[in-house]
Amino acid sequence: MSTSQKIPAQDRPASGSDALQWTQALLDGRRTTLPKRLQSPGPDAAQQAAILTAAAAAPDHGQLLPWRFIEIPQDRRAELAQAFAAALLERDPDASTDEQAQAREKAYRAPWLLLAVCRLRGGDPDIPGQERLLSAGCAIQNMLLLASAAGYGSGLTSGKALTSQALRQLFALHDDEDALCFINFGTVSEVRRGKPRPDSSAYFSRLGD
Repeated sequence: MSTSQKIPAQDRPASGSDALQWTQALLDGRRTTLPKRLQSPGPDAAQQAAILTAAAAAPDHGQLLPWRFIEIPQDRRAELAQAFAAALLERDPDASTDEQAQAREKAYRAPWLLLAVCRLRGGDPDIPGQERLLSAGCAIQNMLLLASAAGYGSGLTSGKALTSQALRQLFALHDDEDALCFINFGTVSEVRRGKPRPDSSAYFSRLGD
């Protein structure tokens, strides 16, 4: 199933073996798409709301809600671009003008761009950071799958800029929060063959084997 093919609501079974097959096809069809291959249009307002709502279905021990998502609208991309350039200079004060321009360019790619943020520390001491991170990952995967079902491509991007002071200041992150990744959504400009996925035997075993 191509990520560019929208699935009509009436063709999406609610339960039973048909639902299992449809869900498997959705999972098999989801592919990571690089931001440079995501073009307009992105999800509309209703689709964005549905994608964000899908995140709430993630497991969340203690209903801590340790994650949140920050949208970077098109009219604020210049600020993100400047933060990327500043982050580069934090790491490499001798970065060239071309290198700074390349860092800025990354802010303008995907039509719909979100920053995923997770509160890994503080709050309930019985809920460790790894559980919070797992919850955030599940929320993000739900969003990616729903975007795929709606016919859009998506991909996660990270990098050293996520830990920079410039980015933390731009997004006003709290001391107990970390930026996890950017989530990119849009229409796939060029559908490429997906990478082979491992067989379950590569990551599954039984106790005692």
